[in-house]
Amino acid sequence: MATLHDTVVPHAHVGLLYEDGVFQGVLDPGKHAFPRPGLFSFTPEVSRRVEVVDLRERSLTLKGQEILTADKVAIRVSVLVYFKVVEPELAIHAVASYEDRIYEDVQLAARRFLASRNLDDILADRNEISEAVRQTVRSSATTYGVEVLRADVKDLVFPGNLRQIMNQVLETERRAAARLVAAEREAQTRLVNAQADRELERLQTEAEHERARISAETDALQARVAAEAEAERVRLVLQADLEVAQAMADNPSLAKLKELDTMARLAAGGARFIVGVEGTALQGAISAS
Repeated sequence: MATLHDTVVPHAHVGLLYEDGVFQGVLDPGKHAFPRPGLFSFTPEVSRRVEVVDLRERSLTLKGQEILTADKVAIRVSVLVYFKVVEPELAIHAVASYEDRIYEDVQLAARRFLASRNLDDILADRNEISEAVRQTVRSSATTYGVEVLRADVKDLVFPGNLRQIMNQVLETERRAAARLVAAEREAQTRLVNAQADRELERLQTEAEHERARISAETDALQARVAAEAEAERVRLVLQADLEVAQAMADNPSLAKLKELDTMARLAAGGARFIVGVEGTALQGAISAS
């Protein structure tokens, strides 16, 4: 192997330095220079190698794995795994290829999980697959310096006849849901209409009561006004009579005029009077006539 005199480690990476095949340490990002042997140096030349390890988050896809479920249904699943190297020395030294190892761990975890579940359970919650795979692979990946951030089910494919049946089931569920929504809307409409009818009936009843109350108050007011008017008329008549009586008392000639006026009105009605005769004689004369 050629002698390495300097190297550059990119950002977000680290370098693992080997001298004569022996690991020496981790190099941080940047340029690293190594001593060159002199022209007449008797020191043997050291063979150096730097393996650069990427520390960024990466993804790996487990494509189209055909797995048999607990109820003997063959399905094909694709899983997307996000990971990053957190211990570069362990990732390079513990396993031959940490990417291949992650792939194998995800494959085995998916197979073990799906093989223990019925199809209905798998369809009920696809996130359960993702979480189970992530937890299983995460604990294994720590042993070779890799952190599994998350795992997601990318695709879940079923046999053709099963897809047809599932489509029919989904269509039936959609129709049932549509009928349920229509029934709920109809029931809601009926409820609103019933509430509106009850409210209208209540308002009509209140209006009738209000009209009856106003009519009763109007009648009472009219009766009170009529009574007050009659009382005022009687008071005025009495006041007029009192004023006439007082005037006649103050002026006797007015009483005589009043008497003559009364006799004139009576005479106009056919009454007869005898003037100048005593009362007893007048009674006898009236009786004789």
